[in-house]
Amino acid sequence: MDTKTNEQSTLEQGERQRNPGFRTILLVTGIVLLALNLRACITGVGPLVSAIRDETGLSVTLAGLLTTLPLIAFGAVSPLAPRLSRRWGIESMLIVSLLGLAIGVLLRSLPTISLLFLGTALMGAAIAISNVLLPGLIKRDFPRQIGLMTAIYSTLVSASGAIADGVSIPLAQNAGLGWRGSLGFWALPAVLTALLWLPLLRARARPGTGTQAPGKQTVRGVWKSPLAWQVTLFMGLQSWTFYIVVAWFPAIFENHGISPTNAGWLLSLLQLFGVLGSFIAPQIAGRMRSQRTLVALSILLALIAYVGILSNMFGLILLWCLLLGLAQGAYLGLALLFFILRTPNARSAAELSGMAQSIGYLLAATGPLIFGWLHDLTHGWTVPLLVLGAVTLVLFSVGMGASRDAIVDLPTENDL
Repeated sequence: MDTKTNEQSTLEQGERQRNPGFRTILLVTGIVLLALNLRACITGVGPLVSAIRDETGLSVTLAGLLTTLPLIAFGAVSPLAPRLSRRWGIESMLIVSLLGLAIGVLLRSLPTISLLFLGTALMGAAIAISNVLLPGLIKRDFPRQIGLMTAIYSTLVSASGAIADGVSIPLAQNAGLGWRGSLGFWALPAVLTALLWLPLLRARARPGTGTQAPGKQTVRGVWKSPLAWQVTLFMGLQSWTFYIVVAWFPAIFENHGISPTNAGWLLSLLQLFGVLGSFIAPQIAGRMRSQRTLVALSILLALIAYVGILSNMFGLILLWCLLLGLAQGAYLGLALLFFILRTPNARSAAELSGMAQSIGYLLAATGPLIFGWLHDLTHGWTVPLLVLGAVTLVLFSVGMGASRDAIVDLPTENDL
């Protein structure tokens, strides 16, 4: 390390020592606001699809691309995020991602169809950077509060999606913004959050090398590690099931005589229970050496819900939504937590996060398509639901590996 870098590190450490509480408060606030930006601008499209199609003349397939394109962008950009953070720093890249998100949101609200898709892709790429780097940031700056911070992060990500579902139509109709203004609204919180992160550039922590937890198996090389692949598949398959539920379960409910309005409310209720699951599971899991019991319990809740729906026991639909929502929320919280618990330092957490989210979201993008294709092929929902149950059993299998007490390490001495 050269003299200039040493001097800068000394200055940064001195500033943190003078006012460590301020930086912590600012950082927690920044994480909270950042998490609220990571799903709202995606899920907010769903309620507006009919209005978008009516004005633009988009086909059903192209309209569907507005929700799948961000997932494709997640898969394409996620592996690049750790490299960018090593070059420019986590805080800098998070600010860039927020500004990119704001630009993408604004572009897709302009009256040009090509910009609608370009902005959506840019938005997805920007979110991917934050998705990947936040677990590394928590690993670096909150090593003793990993469970709590992951719970806060995953809960707010889930909550932001539910909030956007609820306010998109009121913004478009009651506030008179139209669908373009409703979509463009989400640029405002992104810009405000970026401004809050600016002071953290000056007060940022100087990362260390991290240490290996005693008594744990170490596996060298993320892409060659069975443990890393188990974490990756857990991330991908839980996302696969989530996007199927969001895309198709209202139609399943309607097929059993539930009105479209009530079907939408049931989906919102399911996601609300998911918020609860994503808050509770990481806090419990963070205190455990192995999280296999939580994985098994979450899988069991989901399977009970699927059996209930397959059995046409729709008199208990609220119970099935409760169980499935809790399970899916727990899946998400555990998946994000595994990036941190299965790695020894911030750099390896970001590397594992990048790998898992890249492959995971590309896999997730196929879920609604496959589920819909199975419905068209069989003219019913039984076979698609049976396949969903089978994939959940695979999720159990990889989850047992991802939740074991072991660490994936990288052959490097550099951290983020």
